[in-house]
Amino acid sequence: MTGASLWTELKDALSGSEADYTEVSMRKAIFLLSVPMVLELVLESVFAVVDIFFVGKLGPSAVATVGLTETYLFLLYSIAMGLTFSITAIVARRIGEKEKEKAATTAVQAIIIGIIASIPFSIAGIFFAQDLLALMGADQWIMENGFHYMKWMLGGNLVIVLLFMLNAVFRGAGDAAIAMKVLWISNGLNIILDPILIFGWGPIPAFGIEGAAIATNMGRGVGVCFQLWLLFNGGKHIQILATHLKVDWKTIGGILKTSIGGIGQMIVAMTSWIFITRILAEFGSQTVAGATIALRVMMFTMMPSWGMSNAVATLVGQNLGAGKPDRAEQSVWFTGTCNMVYLICVSFVYFFMAERLISLFTDDPIVIQIGGKWLTIVSYSYFVYAWWMAASQAFNGSGDTMTPTKINIVFFWLIQLPLAFTMGKILNFGYEGVFWSMMVTETSVGIFTLWLFKKGKWKETKV
Repeated sequence: MTGASLWTELKDALSGSEADYTEVSMRKAIFLLSVPMVLELVLESVFAVVDIFFVGKLGPSAVATVGLTETYLFLLYSIAMGLTFSITAIVARRIGEKEKEKAATTAVQAIIIGIIASIPFSIAGIFFAQDLLALMGADQWIMENGFHYMKWMLGGNLVIVLLFMLNAVFRGAGDAAIAMKVLWISNGLNIILDPILIFGWGPIPAFGIEGAAIATNMGRGVGVCFQLWLLFNGGKHIQILATHLKVDWKTIGGILKTSIGGIGQMIVAMTSWIFITRILAEFGSQTVAGATIALRVMMFTMMPSWGMSNAVATLVGQNLGAGKPDRAEQSVWFTGTCNMVYLICVSFVYFFMAERLISLFTDDPIVIQIGGKWLTIVSYSYFVYAWWMAASQAFNGSGDTMTPTKINIVFFWLIQLPLAFTMGKILNFGYEGVFWSMMVTETSVGIFTLWLFKKGKWKETKV
């Protein structure tokens, strides 16, 4: 590829291409989709890192507040992301079948489902924040100050749900550049507002840990408004018209049916993390803080891989819709290889610079030691995650969301949790035992998912 053609394709990827991803070359299709998806998630991870950087200035208990709140947000994410798997698969399949009207109808029903799904979490956050934090073993500072953060984050969860689900519509349609721009605006605003609302600026008072949640809600709220404006004004591949604004129970039923597996796989993974966090909380707030910071660093480095894997979901869905299953499989092998090379490089950084990375966010030596230990352990098999992500998204993109759910139940609930408790508490390996148990099980699930993908039954899924 010449420099001129690469630059042309890069501009197309960033501005939004009208290419038919079932017809253009595989390399070009993956490039056009993955570039905006990678950049979208990189900025998402930048915000996560910046957010914890500013919160870290308030002390370990403030960081632990974020970590404990995220255990409940992970339940919300599991539902929202499970729905996004279904929405992306269905929209991609309809676009591949050249049924743009049905794709737009799916988008409207996604909004309706998102609004309904957010209500229970809002009630829980507004009225029961302190009770939920106490259940997770929160310390006194968190109970007196940190619960305001949870109230904002859970109480305003609608903007999180809609941001996820509407970007899933854009990705499924092939409008990855739009999804990227939405998160650029949303997270860019978050980054600007974070220090202002946490520490105060001029006439604006300091809200402390609560300010971080307010900034997040404001940034994501603006992002959702931008999404809706773009959907009604039309993207490159999808547009909502007035005629689409009605409840379609058949489409809602299809989304919910397909999403059961997606929600299930995320709930299994997320609840597993909740129990892992509860085990870590037994070793003190500094342990939770170290794990929270390490997780944010991992999210930052993993987002490019998730971006490329999201491209797989779109390509698998659209190519299956166009009757090209071999082309769908080809996209997975190509993307998985690119992911693996990238994560091997990241592993070397983790191995040699683990504590230095954690020290960017805190000066507490114990927190640095704990977070650094997790990154070091992860570095031994991080490259396997590349194939886990690519293969899982192949299942999800095809609409076969139940297979990853069954895999997660076995590896996370039946293996990881008992192993973490045994190594951490019974065998007295402490937090290191918990980290090792996570590395072993997540490496195993990656290898098994790839083996199951090779069997090819996902190509026969109907949505």
